[in-house]
Amino acid sequence: MTTDTTVPEGYSLGDTRFAVYALPPLDSPLRVLGNAWLGRDPDIDEPVPHPVVEGVHHERLQQITHAPRQYSFHGTLKAPFALAAGQESGALRDAVDAFAATQDPFEVRLEIGSIDGFVALVPAEPSRELDRLAADCVRELDRFRAPLTDEERARRRPERLSEKEREHLERWGYPYVMDAFRFHMTLTGRLDEPEHGRVRALLERMFRPVLGEPLWVDQVALLTQTHRVAPFRVVDRFRFRR
Repeated sequence: MTTDTTVPEGYSLGDTRFAVYALPPLDSPLRVLGNAWLGRDPDIDEPVPHPVVEGVHHERLQQITHAPRQYSFHGTLKAPFALAAGQESGALRDAVDAFAATQDPFEVRLEIGSIDGFVALVPAEPSRELDRLAADCVRELDRFRAPLTDEERARRRPERLSEKEREHLERWGYPYVMDAFRFHMTLTGRLDEPEHGRVRALLERMFRPVLGEPLWVDQVALLTQTHRVAPFRVVDRFRFRR
């Protein structure tokens, strides 16, 4: 595994953040395809070749997957956060492991959808198990999260959020949690029409073979980035054990 320790001007290793994600199992065809589409494998912390996509030039594919590639092919459970004062990464790792030990595996069916102009994989039907997993993860691990800085708060554009989302932002450091949570595995940056429709149709065809079977959710992963523009990499995966 390689680790990006080259810190761009204006950033420092003190900008390290962590996140807890739902990732497809290591042997999942969905994982292989999702990583290839985005062009990166967070488990080995390395780029992987993009597929040849008819109708999308390689350079354009790099552009439309640039933003989600930094975060990897994933579904957010606890959004990226800096460690609170007095907390250590080893204790966070142990807490994620302990959290996973209390969870039961379940299945969720996914389909290609759109969220705010982004093309993403989304649940084909509501999943109480998935919503509960995300809510419990946010609550159980929040003691490790440092309070939002003014810059982080401003980046979330609170003036554009609903009242409930602003409350979540202040309480949990992220607006899209609890009743505002929408599980998704982002595949593109925000696209305008008609490109959005073309890329969505292309992804529906590309992902159809791997979406015939539901995603088996039996683990969570702890990821980290060394500074705010570094790609996230997997620290460890934790299997559910209940």
